[in-house]
Amino acid sequence: MSVLPQGEELRKAVKWISDKKQYESENDLSKLIQQAGLKFNLSPKEEAYLERFIKESESL
Repeated sequence: MSVLPQGEELRKAVKWISDKKQYESENDLSKLIQQAGLKFNLSPKEEAYLERFIKESESL
């Protein structure tokens, strides 16, 4: 079980990326994070956090 990041938009972005990776062949994490940043109006700092969070979650 992982701890979700604070902020509603970040939580939505994590779920969206997780769904995309599970159900679509697009697995380019950088591209997915950029798309999530646009879709959920994330700041560059939030995108960087999102990337770290997802990479750490995948390594568990």
